[in-house]
Amino acid sequence: MPSGPQFSRPPLERMLRIHEELRRGAFTNCTKLAGALEVSRKTIVRDIAFMRDRLDLPIEFDSAINAYRYTHPVSAFPTVQVSEGELLALLVARKALEQYRGTPFHRQLEISFDKLTGGLKDRISFSPAEELQSVSFKNVGLGKADMTIFNALSGAVLRQHEIEFDYRKPGDAKAARRRVQPYHLAHRENLWYLVGFDTERSALRTFALPRISAPTVLDSQFVRPSDFSPEKFFANALGVLGGERDYRVVIRFTPAVADRVREREWHESQELRNVPGGALELSLRLGALPEIERWVLTWGDDAEVLQPRELRERLRAVATTLAKRYR
Repeated sequence: MPSGPQFSRPPLERMLRIHEELRRGAFTNCTKLAGALEVSRKTIVRDIAFMRDRLDLPIEFDSAINAYRYTHPVSAFPTVQVSEGELLALLVARKALEQYRGTPFHRQLEISFDKLTGGLKDRISFSPAEELQSVSFKNVGLGKADMTIFNALSGAVLRQHEIEFDYRKPGDAKAARRRVQPYHLAHRENLWYLVGFDTERSALRTFALPRISAPTVLDSQFVRPSDFSPEKFFANALGVLGGERDYRVVIRFTPAVADRVREREWHESQELRNVPGGALELSLRLGALPEIERWVLTWGDDAEVLQPRELRERLRAVATTLAKRYR
């Protein structure tokens, strides 16, 4: 008979099996359960004690029949008590799974969610016909990712294999072949990105998945640097693109949009300062300016860059061009 830790069932699985035996009124004791579950008698004793003392199941040992039994009917195995807030979090998590649909992670996340909620099935059910109506997600401009490419990249990241692919930078007419040591896949701003070490350029680069084509996973492996972390890599980026500089960006927002700015966490470095009259100043520390430039433009004339001067000049030039275009 197999024995040892590598063959042991998880504790919850053992307890569910014990519960089923007791619920159907089977004459069972530690010896029978230990044999059926392929564990030691002491393990069964601990499991039953936990079920009786911690889960409040009505288990008693009947010496007349030399077996355990429930003193009264038990319809369902007890679960951890779920508060209203925790239940809402589960419902939101179920809804949020949809943003991963079409990726290899979706099925694994579904399985994990089903395990978490499995013990609630007698009281709560989740099905496509019962989508949560009080919570919804709407992401504008969802990125497109080819599943063949995504699978190749994710496999290379997990197994630390170098990869080659064609990459077309924005504005370029043709793609160039790149050889990369893939460190990390990141889903940011509704788009998947690959962070990797470009061997030809000897530097870390960020690649948008929709611009990648013809990937080839190579046999050569690499070791991801122990000091690499996505949090550190994206620390000075507003969204995706960081940089080597250290800009202190200060933007003043009009009272009309101040509350909308105040309601969100835009960046880890952000500082807010209320201005007399209802305006609001937002300060950030960033490594590059292109992303913040585009972001400021989305606020129209409700946002004014105070610092740095370089960003003010760039926006002045854009405003001049727009004025000519819409004259």
